[in-house]
Amino acid sequence: MQISQKWLTKKAHQSVLFLLVGGLLFRAIIAFWLYPTFDEAYYYIYSLHLDWSYFDHPAIVALTTGFGTWLTGEVSQFTIRLGAILCYTGSLIFLYLTSQRIFSVKAAVFTLAIATISPIFQVGFGVLSLPDSPLMLFWSASLYCAVAEFFRRPLYVPSYRLAILGILVGLACNSKYHGFILGLGLVGFCATSPPHRVVVRSPWAWLSLGLFIITISPIVFWNIQHDWVSFSFQSARAVPQNGYNLLNVFLVVLVQVAYLFPTIGFPLWHISLQPVIRKIQQILAQKSLAYQDDFHPAKFLIFWLSLPLILGFTFIGGYRQILPAWAMPGFWGITLLLGQQVVIWEQKSPRGVRRWLLGSGITIASIFIILLLQLTIGIFQKPSQYALLGGFLPVKNDPSTELIDIQQLREKFRESPILKTALQNSSFIFTNRYYVAGPIAMALQPVAQIPITCFDIGNDNRGFAFWSTAEQWVGKDALYITTAPFNLRQDLMASYRHHFRSLEEIEQIMLRRGGEVVNVVYVYQAKTLLKPYHRSYGI
Repeated sequence: MQISQKWLTKKAHQSVLFLLVGGLLFRAIIAFWLYPTFDEAYYYIYSLHLDWSYFDHPAIVALTTGFGTWLTGEVSQFTIRLGAILCYTGSLIFLYLTSQRIFSVKAAVFTLAIATISPIFQVGFGVLSLPDSPLMLFWSASLYCAVAEFFRRPLYVPSYRLAILGILVGLACNSKYHGFILGLGLVGFCATSPPHRVVVRSPWAWLSLGLFIITISPIVFWNIQHDWVSFSFQSARAVPQNGYNLLNVFLVVLVQVAYLFPTIGFPLWHISLQPVIRKIQQILAQKSLAYQDDFHPAKFLIFWLSLPLILGFTFIGGYRQILPAWAMPGFWGITLLLGQQVVIWEQKSPRGVRRWLLGSGITIASIFIILLLQLTIGIFQKPSQYALLGGFLPVKNDPSTELIDIQQLREKFRESPILKTALQNSSFIFTNRYYVAGPIAMALQPVAQIPITCFDIGNDNRGFAFWSTAEQWVGKDALYITTAPFNLRQDLMASYRHHFRSLEEIEQIMLRRGGEVVNVVYVYQAKTLLKPYHRSYGI
């Protein structure tokens, strides 16, 4: 108790506690009120079909998404995010400890502050239940372990920490395939840093490799059983589809800066380009391109773990669309270097640094609150009983209306005698898109325990192709549930009528926000599946 009180007397430690606890509470508020996104709800279905791995991601996201529902017995947007919220708190702690070990307590506090307020970090890693949440936990733990291993003494001698590092990198791979890039970055660092090349002769390194292989064996085992479909699916995303467009690269950079927030994104990009700028300067000065010990050795490690992701995915953005989150683990590492840079800035302008961080944090928090109010009650919606100044955004022009209020949908199923009877008389439920199935599955817990699947004429069934057999539902009755954007698709209805003896609409569920209908869920009774629905992969 006395140790805790002594620890809290230091101003830096008080700042750490404020950032960790304050950030945790703020993320919890967002997690509680924000309707589940389509990907999150889809990963909830992962937790209903536990397996060694899955079609589009490794297995740990099923555990983090299911953690809150198993712990509380409730299925809600908050409970499926509980695992992500806790994972991110752990990630922040490891990031702080890494910065403290490399640089200083002050640099660590600034690093923690930046990671706490950056929008895509705190939401993409710390609120939404995505594979990125456990990835960043094990990524941060791996970074801390690597720093503790490689820089604990002036003359490097391999130790048991290499074995721990092999397990942590394997767990990162079991979270998201980005983990393999983390492993390659560590290998690249050891290969290009002369003091650390001795690692290849260490038995600890070979033990680390063995433990890494054992740790990723669930991914390998599942893919061996399913024709390596996960690796085929993910690797296809890196294959060029069209010609290369430099303008798209520029747009990718701007989008990344926007998601990081400009006051944070631009400095991160500036620091990320430092090695490239130095190499260009060396070329212009006709100096050797061999390894130069220009950087703090730990900075060299951070660049090896960060730049392959940042530059690699930015380059891919020139020939195909990428998601902003794909490069973000790279910027996460660069945050350590920005935190150290802020220490230098503070020496020149303490007030400017305080204004920068405080202003960024207040602005970002305000934007989040405004967006959350719009998404949940429609403060900009026209019309809406909660609209400010009458609103200005028509429902038909607001893409956020596609998010489904699962609590409202659940109550509609509970209240409707027609739907209750239909659920009792149906063997399964199907939807037309894999991501629509997730919110429906969440809404029906605990109303009904009915299997849910996906019949997609585009053959993008994702994990649903492995959670049942194509012949399993033949001869059975079903409910087809979809939303307004898809209900007018004549090709969908023609395909389903071709496969079922009859297909009849039995209910329209009006979902409201701000007192106005913003989405409609359509429920059809499908009688007798006549033949298996076509799948291009699966079982």
